[in-house]
Amino acid sequence: MKKQSKINTSRRSFLKNSSLGMAGVSLSGGVVGTLASTKAIAAEQSTVVTAAHWGVLGVVVEDGKVVKSGSAMPISVENELQSVVADQLYSDTRVKYPMVRKGFLEGNKDTSLRGRDEWVRVSWDKAFDLVANEMKRVREAYGAGGIFAGSYGWYSSGALHASRTLLQRYMNVTGGFVGVKGDYSTGAAQVIMPHVLGTIEVYEQQTSWETILESSDIVVLWAANPMTTLRISWTSTDQQGIEYFKKLKESGKRIICIDPVRSESCEFLNAEWLPVNTGTDVPLMLGIAHTLVTTNKHDKEFLKKYTAGYDKFEEYLLGKTDGQAKDADWASKICGLPADTIKKLAADFSSKRTMLMGGWGMQRQRHGEQTHWTLVTLAAMLGQIGLPGGGFGFSYHYANGGAPSTVGGIIGSITANPSVQAGEKTWLDDTAKFSFPLARISDVLLNPGKTIDYNGSKVTYPDIKLIYWAGGNPFVHHQDTNTLVKAWQKPEAVIVNEVNWTPTARMADIVLPATTSYERNDLTMSGDYSMMNIFPMKQVVPPQFEAKNDYDIFAELAKRAGVEDKFTEGKTEMQWLQDFYNVAFEAARKNRVLMPKFEKFWQDNKPVTFKPTEKSKKWVRYESFRNDPLLNPLGTPSGKIEIYSDVVAKMNYDDCKGHPCWFVPEEFAGNTTAEAPLALVTPHPYYRLHSQLAHTSLRKKYAVKDREPVLIHKEDAAARGIVDGDIVRIFNKRGQVLAGAVVTDGVIKGTVVLHEGAWYDPADLGQSEQPLCKNGCANVLTRDEGTSKLAQGNSPNTCIVQVEKFTGTAPKVTVFDQPKQSA
Repeated sequence: MKKQSKINTSRRSFLKNSSLGMAGVSLSGGVVGTLASTKAIAAEQSTVVTAAHWGVLGVVVEDGKVVKSGSAMPISVENELQSVVADQLYSDTRVKYPMVRKGFLEGNKDTSLRGRDEWVRVSWDKAFDLVANEMKRVREAYGAGGIFAGSYGWYSSGALHASRTLLQRYMNVTGGFVGVKGDYSTGAAQVIMPHVLGTIEVYEQQTSWETILESSDIVVLWAANPMTTLRISWTSTDQQGIEYFKKLKESGKRIICIDPVRSESCEFLNAEWLPVNTGTDVPLMLGIAHTLVTTNKHDKEFLKKYTAGYDKFEEYLLGKTDGQAKDADWASKICGLPADTIKKLAADFSSKRTMLMGGWGMQRQRHGEQTHWTLVTLAAMLGQIGLPGGGFGFSYHYANGGAPSTVGGIIGSITANPSVQAGEKTWLDDTAKFSFPLARISDVLLNPGKTIDYNGSKVTYPDIKLIYWAGGNPFVHHQDTNTLVKAWQKPEAVIVNEVNWTPTARMADIVLPATTSYERNDLTMSGDYSMMNIFPMKQVVPPQFEAKNDYDIFAELAKRAGVEDKFTEGKTEMQWLQDFYNVAFEAARKNRVLMPKFEKFWQDNKPVTFKPTEKSKKWVRYESFRNDPLLNPLGTPSGKIEIYSDVVAKMNYDDCKGHPCWFVPEEFAGNTTAEAPLALVTPHPYYRLHSQLAHTSLRKKYAVKDREPVLIHKEDAAARGIVDGDIVRIFNKRGQVLAGAVVTDGVIKGTVVLHEGAWYDPADLGQSEQPLCKNGCANVLTRDEGTSKLAQGNSPNTCIVQVEKFTGTAPKVTVFDQPKQSA
């Protein structure tokens, strides 16, 4: 009895200091009410510490089943994403067994049946034979260039069970594969920034939050919504970023949100909302810049000492090269803000210490390279780059950027190339023999052998015969879904490892059931930039149904190819984890930081936490460059900030010049048509991570009539006879979707908001060129076109649509049900 009492006392202490003890949460398949109930304590319980993108979790297991989950660390702002572990384990959407599309199994070559055929359950041995045989057949006939294993996406957290890396490791030990360049998050910015600043910029540490709180007068959130995006991290969030934004709110500093939408962050921070037309950030920046020049408020000394090519940009800005001055009046007509507001921003930014926190959504449009380039140029004209609390930053809204870096150790991780040792490379490791810009995947599948421009070079598309996808959901995150459907019919075989029957799994030939991160052991860091914690990711429950870990799936496939030892290196799951942990342990010892040995860490069931130094708390990005640009040059040809890039200019592209410019997009608020009079913007959702968690009970918090919500301005709604709660049809020349109307004044007139990540659910796939998506998948409507010849990034926010009230009986959403299975 004393032992049982001690366990319960310890558990109550844990709950008291975590979000699990704050409130009762209703979980499907779980319990309702606080865990302190008599019934709960009487049951056989344990609390397991694990982690996910949305943080370190305490998961309560009762009689072998998860009944509750929440943060295992104290947090002051609730993160509902942490509450649905049970939903992820026991959802009706889970892939329970190895499944093969009926036509594929019977030898039917009609690939248009993908997505609408029946499924046949097979044994794991049969599934492994099918996959191994397909891999051998395609590799022998077409070589590495015939196999695509890019598998881009937000897979599970973890150093070992990283599905994409494991897939690529398997591909490398068996002969290579086709991979990708870039990503969807920052496709344009990560290519242009090295030309401007000599570094990728978008995935790097920011000026410390401590200096922001101490020195900034104005903080501008430009197309950024951190109170949504900081709920997750590529590794695992510790929510430091949210805590710092809370401190910013409490500081009383001036906060401005420039966005077509009055976002969750704007609301939470009580910020000034400056609504701009979708896709018009560059004209607004140019209008501010022009005002700085004509009022003599630009920092000429900074521009002379630290930048290259400003004079060429200024000629364009003043209209000397094209006859159009980019003044506030010109900018106002495009972006929708009054000219006086634009002029006031120039005066305020130049007279006060201003931090421009840029988001990534504004570069996900045609000519997206220009947004970040122009923002850096504007910051340079203000002359505050390298000063405490001033300049710009592109990661304050992502993975807790700006949280001070700690001193300790960073764990190792599995690599795509077995010759690379743990800890030598990060998740960016990609050793594909061939690659193409990620956002061009439909174009690649439809046009093998085509050659395109990319960043000063030429890329020739491979002829892909087999797709193997593990992690990610391209039928939600890629643009122009109807074109992707056609492209997806071109390969001879499509294999997917998946937890759930996602739209991508439904479009495959072979689906192998994978475990969630709660059904295996792993490790992860937290914070991405601060690297403050090492979180244990302990197995919460055994694998459900017949699910297997991706590691075990690929180890078996490697075995059948005769290269198991190369893939596994003879190590078990726990041996890998101990090796990864020891990489951090040795680094910490060199840094004179104490860490428990692996056995104690794993037994203690709690994170290892490192502390920031006083120096990192005061760290200012580009401070050393500002202090001595000769000793600390940037990685550009001039060693300076390149407002004019001779390298880019010599590429001679018509859609990306040598300095930042305004290019009129093919579709935006300024050139709508009678058929498509509204601009569409597709921001990140609050209750999901892209398409992850779309199938959980969190859906009840936002769905309207069981559809994705669409935000529409009250005047735009009234003109169409639409009221709050109506089901509406959103359509354009590319596709059509159903959504539930949310009538609001929290979006600029002329723009509608449909969050990305809703699962594609076509009503009549194969029966129509433009099947109706019943669930509101935004990418059914968006353009599949590269940002420019420079980056070839994705451009979903260059899109116009029409909205009308839906009449008749709306078809039922079925994408969260099990697909049809053959008897």
